[in-house]
Amino acid sequence: MRDKTKDSDSFSQKVTKLIKSIPRGRVATYGQIAAYAGSPLGARQVVRILHTLSAKERLPWHRVINRKGQIALRPGQGYEMQKQLLKKEGVTFSDNDTIDLKKYIWKKQT
Repeated sequence: MRDKTKDSDSFSQKVTKLIKSIPRGRVATYGQIAAYAGSPLGARQVVRILHTLSAKERLPWHRVINRKGQIALRPGQGYEMQKQLLKKEGVTFSDNDTIDLKKYIWKKQT
């Protein structure tokens, strides 16, 4: 018998669960989270969910970056904090402030 609660989870609930499952020292992209949650074109929705639910849900928001391997936040608007938190977890940045996605990308276990 299928678990209907899993089937009925909203996109926001799925995104929240996925972000919470990104382990320390790994990153995921907004689009990757959206695709895993069932909406491959929902990257902007992931941004909105992070913005509205990070504090309430205690999400490891700093582990979500853009598809280029860069922090999407601007300097003075959270960029420095996100970079510091990722470095604290062992994530390294190249000279142009890019994260090597081949090395640090998180893959959801199926």
